[in-house]
Amino acid sequence: MQNRLYKADERGSADYGWLKPNYYFSFSGYHNPEKVHFGALRVLNDDFIAGGGAFPPHPHDNMEIVTIPFTGALQHRDNTGGHGIIKAGDIQIMSAGTGIQHSEANASATEPVTLFQIWLFPKERNIKPRYDQRNFDISERINQWQIIVSPRKEDDALWINQDARFALSNLSAGNTLEYKNAFEGNGVFLVVINGTVEVGGTVLNKRDAIGISETNQFTIKASIDAELLAIEVPMMV
Repeated sequence: MQNRLYKADERGSADYGWLKPNYYFSFSGYHNPEKVHFGALRVLNDDFIAGGGAFPPHPHDNMEIVTIPFTGALQHRDNTGGHGIIKAGDIQIMSAGTGIQHSEANASATEPVTLFQIWLFPKERNIKPRYDQRNFDISERINQWQIIVSPRKEDDALWINQDARFALSNLSAGNTLEYKNAFEGNGVFLVVINGTVEVGGTVLNKRDAIGISETNQFTIKASIDAELLAIEVPMMV
């Protein structure tokens, strides 16, 4: 098993007033040649968007984009007709494919939004752009994995154009949880949204992450109550 630690206090960051992002990988004005991507995982931004803040319309192509909100409400609109508001418990996915233009805005003029926005390289390029979102019952991730994104029908999740899987868990203190790959040979980028856990002798605190490869399963133990995100991706892109 190969592990690479991504400490929260070593992430890139920026302050645009209305937007305060933290970058796990090189993005925008932050460039770290040692942190460009983890397999097919290209971007993981931990964003704070102030009330009234908005990203104006901008283009994307050939990227799978997943948004996971934690607090507040985010409004999305794109030129395919896709639109909606997402909040905690909701997951949004967009396949940029041949090209899409979209905008995102805090749905509140006063309350902030916090979220992860995640980009993956696609399995198939130049597909027709698509947008989807779904609400997931948070109670169904207590001490177990709740699969939220996957191309496999049996996972009953939002579809993604990649051999990748996203799963969330709320793991209670003292409990252990095993992760088993959906696709042999994939790596897993595990993020501690909140709390403290131990993986393979490595302690991870709030917003720390670890890239795990060359194994198809591993075990996580929570020292205190923890919220976890596992992003399983192909390591060859």
